[in-house]
Amino acid sequence: MSERFGGIGWLVRQRALYVAILLWLLLCGAGLLISRHTPSYRGLVVGSSRYLVLVVLMFGLVALLTRKRPVPDLALRAPEGSIARRETLAMWAYVAVVMVAGRLIGQHLFGEGIAMHLNGSLVGATRVQSPTEVYTWAAYNGILLALIPYVVFRMRGYSNQQLNLKSANLKSDVLVIAVVLAFSAGMDMMGPNIFQLTRHQQLVGGLLSFWLHLFGTDLPVMIVIYSILMPRYFKLFSPMTAYLLGAVSYPTMHIFESGTRYDSILATALSLTFVYLLFTPAGLMKSFLTCRTGNAWVHVWAYHAISPHVTVDTRLIVSDFKIK
Repeated sequence: MSERFGGIGWLVRQRALYVAILLWLLLCGAGLLISRHTPSYRGLVVGSSRYLVLVVLMFGLVALLTRKRPVPDLALRAPEGSIARRETLAMWAYVAVVMVAGRLIGQHLFGEGIAMHLNGSLVGATRVQSPTEVYTWAAYNGILLALIPYVVFRMRGYSNQQLNLKSANLKSDVLVIAVVLAFSAGMDMMGPNIFQLTRHQQLVGGLLSFWLHLFGTDLPVMIVIYSILMPRYFKLFSPMTAYLLGAVSYPTMHIFESGTRYDSILATALSLTFVYLLFTPAGLMKSFLTCRTGNAWVHVWAYHAISPHVTVDTRLIVSDFKIK
């Protein structure tokens, strides 16, 4: 990788990296402190830290696979600084409104807010959701956080390449997708997974899980963070800072996940610690894949739509839709 974004010599000079490491250690410390009263947080800290190590290993694997590719300059895909700043702030303001509205609408209609994931995704369900609730979730997020932002930015004159939605090296991208997906799916097989279901549940539930999660979480994350915000981060900040902002944007879009509460200082601290411990490692990987390939679709197919939302979350869909 080029000295502009990558290489050991480049990495050791990045102050933002050391700040990020310190913040992660503080976050882990907060989780361990909380675990004195909520023991499950100790397992979360250990599990997230172990997974972070695996993510770093995947970084190395992707870097090896793409060693002959030039590193794309994502800043060139963004408008000039003042426009990039306004669009970034406007995008986050819009996302905040959609997320808060989803929280309130979901609580009114179903007793639980509309989040970026369904109740039970990855961490186990606390309730069974009706098909109507699941369809509403997918439509709400898919339309408001994927379709509308994409259409608006296309109407503003940005091409698919400027939105990180066009491959510059399809053969290399497919290779990265295949290898990362195999690695990630292999990890999924170590816990409860789709192969513990019947053949009918695998086929029907797997297809349903794929399409529902594609619209409910995969495309919204891709469009908001890795298509729109990522190039603007690179225009406004140093490459390392931009990469880390792309990574931390992922858990930030999940602050209203099932079980989170913000009705007290303690509940807020518990909820934010949980969200950032759980989702930051995945955000780091998604951000890295996009920065390295310049193609936001890579992270969708390699590290989101199939693993874990088919390999793991098919079980959730089978339960919600009572597929026998």
